[in-house]
Amino acid sequence: MAKLKTARAESAGGVVFRRVDNRVDVVLVGRSEQGTWFLPKGTPQRDESREQTAIRETREETGLDVRILEPIGSISYWFVANRTRIHKTVYYYLMEPTGGDLSRHDPEYDRVAWFPVGEALRTLTYPNDADIVQRAASLIQRRAGVADGRAARR
Repeated sequence: MAKLKTARAESAGGVVFRRVDNRVDVVLVGRSEQGTWFLPKGTPQRDESREQTAIRETREETGLDVRILEPIGSISYWFVANRTRIHKTVYYYLMEPTGGDLSRHDPEYDRVAWFPVGEALRTLTYPNDADIVQRAASLIQRRAGVADGRAARR
């Protein structure tokens, strides 16, 4: 058996959130045929920064215009493609929508929807994505506490 080549790959994406009453929702992208749900992410174009990639890919895959609030962190995993073993790292950013509409998403995914955080955690196909959403939820909660603290001091 021939030994596989090894390569590295990088992607960037985001956890887009909104507040609805006392609930936080996040956007997931999915494929009906496979029954899968993911966070939006993708591969950088030439000379594109991680942040630029995350914004572009999130906009393309969700139809939403977004802005980055802060980094969430990264995940890494291995997979095999074309007789090459690939170590991929995906960098995620906490994002908020600034415009757009879910109906404007590209055809890469046929499902794009808002999910309450708890439901998103149960729906995501991969545990790594759920870990990122959990980290994002902690950041969102911390940001809300900071905002509440500022309001209380006034």
